[in-house]
Amino acid sequence: MSMIKEDTQSTKTGSGPDLQRKAAMALLAQATAPEIAAFWAGWGDKPEVETLRGPETGLVMLRGRIGGAGAPFNLGEATVTRATVRLGNGAVGHAYALGRHREKVRLAAVFDALWQQPECREAVEEVVLAPIADRLERNRTLKHAETAATKVDFFTMVRGDD
Repeated sequence: MSMIKEDTQSTKTGSGPDLQRKAAMALLAQATAPEIAAFWAGWGDKPEVETLRGPETGLVMLRGRIGGAGAPFNLGEATVTRATVRLGNGAVGHAYALGRHREKVRLAAVFDALWQQPECREAVEEVVLAPIADRLERNRTLKHAETAATKVDFFTMVRGDD
């Protein structure tokens, strides 16, 4: 069973497998460099990997809007690294991630290529994507708990003219 859920509006934004791959690539981009290196070190049947592009680092312009609806403006630049690889069986994987972790992005591209192969997809989801998703959820829960601990409930007492 796939741990990546399909979007219910897949007819508007693309097909189901494309959305599942997008979700998988998003999780790979959020992996830490040591985390993805450990997944690769523990991967049993390592395929032959040819680097087609990169990993290379560059800048992207970040744009923002005031209130989400205002006129767009250039907020600043962010460093992004990308890579494209081809496995020995011809599967091609791509990866982009914020930052300069070149090996992390190259390995993310390898896992993207492996995820695209039906015989490897379940293993990639269980061994790589599920732990990343679990860590991200734990971090969200912890941040929510820390934020909730600082919440102050203000109330107003109405005085009567009795």
